[in-house]
Amino acid sequence: MQTIQLLRPENPPRFSNGSFQQALAHWNRQRLAPAFPTHDWAGHFEDEARMRMLEANFLEELRAEIREEAAAVPRDAEAFVAWFENLKHTGPGQNDPLFPWLAETADIDQMRWFFEQEAAGEAGFDDLVALTQIKLPAAPKLELARNYWDEMGRGNPRGMHGPMLSALAETLCVVPTIEATVWESLALANAMTAMATNRRFAWHSIGALGVIELTAPGRSALVAKGLRRIGLSERERRYFDLHAVLDVKHSEDWNREALIPLVREDADRATAIAEGALMRLVCGKRCFDRYRAHLWAQD
Repeated sequence: MQTIQLLRPENPPRFSNGSFQQALAHWNRQRLAPAFPTHDWAGHFEDEARMRMLEANFLEELRAEIREEAAAVPRDAEAFVAWFENLKHTGPGQNDPLFPWLAETADIDQMRWFFEQEAAGEAGFDDLVALTQIKLPAAPKLELARNYWDEMGRGNPRGMHGPMLSALAETLCVVPTIEATVWESLALANAMTAMATNRRFAWHSIGALGVIELTAPGRSALVAKGLRRIGLSERERRYFDLHAVLDVKHSEDWNREALIPLVREDADRATAIAEGALMRLVCGKRCFDRYRAHLWAQD
């Protein structure tokens, strides 16, 4: 991977580009995959340290964009959750015109391209929740455990969300690859993975995961409508139909059982949770802008 200068306050953005995001995506795939010990373990940790430093700079660059807004959020738990829930209406990328267009207009090839980008940028919500819940206080830990159990189909392999997504990719004849994915989608997945795997960003990860549950249902319903319009069956579009409904309850439970107790216990967490939510939304907005630029140029 090319050498990238570490971020300094006077530097312009360094990590909003395809070469870096592809390298980070490949590293994430490799480091999270089950593996065996190697003889070159010292070199492995040298590479790990270099990539972790670059990843941290990427996160700090994202934080710099939203830090001022996050610093102004309420520190009272109930008032903070009211602010958080309002992100569904006012947050970056909300009510984007891309999704009504997918529901009403996009043809099958355009739906395939959209899904290819989304699937390649999918970081695995179940794994992110599992990584985030480590050493959390009891009530939030239990809420993340319940969420994880739903993601895992409550023990039924046919109900697992990850395989549902893979089945939809097969139905659409899509084989997502890092190289064919726009950098904005890779950056979203890389940011989510970075927050979940770095305990300095544990509260950020809770905010980022929570805002997905908050904002995903409306978008999922519109994507499901588009998939139905192009002829997919109820079984084939189940992933999006399910998230259009289930995530509404997940969001309510997450806010009540995780966010409120965490902020009541330590008001400083409100800022970190807000930063994580805004970082996730900013990354999502960049994806929607890029998707529209590509798809609408074809029209």
